[in-house]
Amino acid sequence: MTNIKINAIEVYHPNKIVKNDYFIDHFKQKGRDITHFLDVMGRNERYLIENNSENGITMAVEASKRVLEKAGLTGTDIDMIIFSTQIPEKTVPTNAMYVHHSINGKKDTIVMDTNANCAGMTISIEHASRYMLSNSHIRTALIIGSDNFSLIANPEEEITYANFGDAACAVILEKTEENTGFIDAIYEVDSTYRDNILYPEKGLSQAIKGEGSIDYMKWFPFDGSVSLPFTYEKISKLLERNHLRSEDIDSYCLSQFALSNILKIQDHFNIPDQKIMYVGDRYGYTGTSSPFIALYEGIESGRIKRGDHVLFWTIGGGHEFIAMLFKY
Repeated sequence: MTNIKINAIEVYHPNKIVKNDYFIDHFKQKGRDITHFLDVMGRNERYLIENNSENGITMAVEASKRVLEKAGLTGTDIDMIIFSTQIPEKTVPTNAMYVHHSINGKKDTIVMDTNANCAGMTISIEHASRYMLSNSHIRTALIIGSDNFSLIANPEEEITYANFGDAACAVILEKTEENTGFIDAIYEVDSTYRDNILYPEKGLSQAIKGEGSIDYMKWFPFDGSVSLPFTYEKISKLLERNHLRSEDIDSYCLSQFALSNILKIQDHFNIPDQKIMYVGDRYGYTGTSSPFIALYEGIESGRIKRGDHVLFWTIGGGHEFIAMLFKY
């Protein structure tokens, strides 16, 4: 039986590390103490672009080159490239086109960008896995998640300015006859919250022709915990329909947006600490790539091994969330 496995995974982040003290001092000058906020979100430090030469594309290219080297492949071995981002450096052409050029991809490669906000890379891997299973000509895929979040982080709002980090993650998927790889995924969408997180706030047409702005992401206050009951329900359903229990999962790679949400999910399913992959204290919130940076660090540390069942969960603006099962 043909399956889709993760061959290799790599990460790129900028060199500059910014610790919490900088942001605490920044907002203290505005008369606000964000210490508790940073504790709730689980932040300590994050990597940020500090120059004009790096961006979402350059990070993605570097992550892609690293993962190809790790897998012992070249650009001509890749049949499909999917670039997930919510902060595209380019809208025309696709950002994936620049990755294709940088790795010397072949002429018949499928290249595309995707945007499902912070759920994007997980959704892209799910879509790529299912597409590869249905297309006999596609044997390998390169999936990249890259968000240059600091570019649009609002220095007046701690939810973006002090919370986000910059990074890219690249994964190579490949067909295999081994009993491993992609298992299943499930979604939940509630478009009621579609206007809570906006960029550009008034849309692109108003930003260019009207009175809108493209400076910063606009984040209207809302209770993010409203998604948790749906999360519990959908994760339970995903496990049940694949004849698994929460204790059968070896590792949980969840959205790194807020440590508080991870702890609530952990408590609900009674998950031991060693099964939770948490990297938000070191990377900040990297958006689309965050569950897979957690996977990367879990593999690098030896906590995630071949044959392990891994559950991914993440949420995108609007909101839309996906839970996905893989056998690594």
